[in-house]
Amino acid sequence: MRSISSPTRLTVAVDLAILTVIDGAMRVLLLRRPDDDVPGWAMPGGVVDAERGLDETVQQVLVAKTGVRDAHFEQLATYGAVNRDPRGRVISVAYLALCPHDRLEGAVAAGADQMLAHLHTTWPGEQGGPARLTDAAGQPLSMAFDHADILGDLVRRLRGKLDYSLIAFGLLHRRFTLRDVQTVHEAILGHPLAKPAFRRKLLSRGLLKATGDYAPAGAHRPAELYELLEEK
Repeated sequence: MRSISSPTRLTVAVDLAILTVIDGAMRVLLLRRPDDDVPGWAMPGGVVDAERGLDETVQQVLVAKTGVRDAHFEQLATYGAVNRDPRGRVISVAYLALCPHDRLEGAVAAGADQMLAHLHTTWPGEQGGPARLTDAAGQPLSMAFDHADILGDLVRRLRGKLDYSLIAFGLLHRRFTLRDVQTVHEAILGHPLAKPAFRRKLLSRGLLKATGDYAPAGAHRPAELYELLEEK
């Protein structure tokens, strides 16, 4: 009779892609892992215990790592490859969190073990594939686990949802200029957009209302501020 081996302990965790746009480029919060464990850079995460749900664990991680309490977050996918974590059998539920850059920059401490890394893709559209992560100097970062693949899936998800959802507005404050909206879309898509066509399409969706107020004047004439229409 075939012997039955002892069951492998299964751990459920969450990994959180905390994303923002800075100077027209996507940035994601990464933490440096200890060299004596699983070295490399990784998204912040945590183990889901018996007393806490998935969303509650995500909120706990978000507050602990950034101090931000009201970012938009949503579930991305579940990753359960047998060998994705060399320490044991870990199933990870990945989440996306979106935050305006100034709130996130102010909350994230600058240091050798934490950074808002540049998030790149080498593939167009929604083709998919691993993401490429670099530091401020453009040097590639070595990623732990399968987090480069997860972040690639994240970009594909964002690009796929731009035209039918309000997901891009999670990267903006309550009031924003049309230029702000275009900058976020261009960062996610990875290419520039024609200004007149983009604005016509954006305004034709009937999602925005002009406030009558203007952003502070800079190098150009003041731009009008908009808000999302409230859902009825």
